[in-house]
Amino acid sequence: MSTPIKVDIWSDVQCPWCYIGKRKFEAGAAEFDGDVEVEYHSFELAPDTPVDFEGTPVDFLSQRKHIAPDQIAMMLDRVTSIAASVGLDYDYDHVHQTNTIKAHELLHFAKANGLQLEMKERLLKAYFVDGRHVGRIPDLADLAAEVGLDRDAVVRALESNEYLAHVKADVAQAQAYGIQGVPFFVIDGKYGVSGAQEAEAFVSVLEQARDERDAA
Repeated sequence: MSTPIKVDIWSDVQCPWCYIGKRKFEAGAAEFDGDVEVEYHSFELAPDTPVDFEGTPVDFLSQRKHIAPDQIAMMLDRVTSIAASVGLDYDYDHVHQTNTIKAHELLHFAKANGLQLEMKERLLKAYFVDGRHVGRIPDLADLAAEVGLDRDAVVRALESNEYLAHVKADVAQAQAYGIQGVPFFVIDGKYGVSGAQEAEAFVSVLEQARDERDAA
C-alpha cells in the first residue's frame, strides 16, 4: 500500500473561508483515488482580539477593516450563502467573536491524543453554527469532552500553556512559507494551494503529487 499524500492545512477557528475550504477539500479528497493524511496547523487571523469582545462580528470587522457596518453585513451575507452551498448553516447573529489562541492549543492537545480532525470540526461548528464560545477554557473543555477527550486533562493543559510553543511553531512555519492568509494547504510538502478552492482543484493537485511520486 502506498504512503498517503500528506496535506498540511493552516487555518483559524474563526475563519469563515477555512470551514468552507475544509468542506471543499474533503469533497476533493473523497474524489481522489488514493489515501490522504491531514494535519491542521495554527494561524491567528486576529491575535489581538480580546477573549470576550464586546460587540457583534459586524462591529469587530467594521472596526478592524475600517469598513462601514452595512458593507460588512453584506459581506457576511455573501459568505453565509457560500457556506450554505457546501452544507454549512452559518449563524452570525450568535457568533461570539473571541481570541483563538486557546482553541489552537486545544487542537495541538487533540493531535497528541489522536483526535485532531474531530476537534477541528467541532470547533468550527461550535463557532459558526452553534453559537458556542471557543475562547474560554471551560467552554473549550466542554467541546473537547464532546469528541472524547478528557475534560480535566484539557483544562490542565490549557491553564498551563502546555501547547503554546506548538502554536507559535506553526505560526513561525507559516511565516517561513510566506503564508499571509488562510486556509492554506501544503500538499506533499511541495505544492501550496491558497483559499477555499473548488473540489476539482484539490483533486488535480493530489493527482499531480501522486503521479510525481510514482514517476520517482
